[in-house]
Amino acid sequence: MGVSYPGTLVLSGEERATLVRRTYGLVFVSVIVTALGVLFCMSTPSVFQAAAQHPIITMIAMFAPLWMAMQARRDYPKNIILTLIFTFIEGIFIAPFLVYAETRSPGIIGQAGILTLSTFGVLSLYAVVSRRDFSAWGSFFMIGLWVLIATSLLNFFFQSALASLWIAAGTVLVFSGLLVFDTARIVRSGQYTADDYVPAAVNIYLDLLNLFLAIVSLLGGGRRRG
Repeated sequence: MGVSYPGTLVLSGEERATLVRRTYGLVFVSVIVTALGVLFCMSTPSVFQAAAQHPIITMIAMFAPLWMAMQARRDYPKNIILTLIFTFIEGIFIAPFLVYAETRSPGIIGQAGILTLSTFGVLSLYAVVSRRDFSAWGSFFMIGLWVLIATSLLNFFFQSALASLWIAAGTVLVFSGLLVFDTARIVRSGQYTADDYVPAAVNIYLDLLNLFLAIVSLLGGGRRRG
């Protein structure tokens, strides 16, 4: 979840359909590009070693094009190019974690992918068909996200396996809520125009990615404790 706009817009059915089509088309392409980034990192030892040894530098390199994409969010095709650069570097950034998880628990990435797609489908459908007002969910789950960040920083120093498992479970909960909230904003709330598909797609992409990584952590933690 990233960019929001004040006020409510009145979109025609055609404009809303255009927003949804552009948003989820970009999300789909971004997921593929992230997978290509993972494969590139895994097949290039020097890049893999650099990403594993210098995650902070990789993170900075990752968020730089994201920041530029948000500044140029309506400047086509610059907005698309910058977003895809961000998602490609994201793949490089998460590759060491995925390799480590797959090495410890073979098959875990595929299982996490299936669970993530299933969860994504169910939650997206719920956000679309439900008559509930999800506007209050954003603030609630953003607070939960900051609590998770603070807890993760503490756990970085104390290195508790049990705490890591609870953090992963909390991450699944928080990003599931944010996914419903962000989906509702796209399909119902009128807080985006048809040209705001880049920030809308980035929000859904980040919800989906963090949900996937948390599920990988949960499955890996469960197996280690089993």
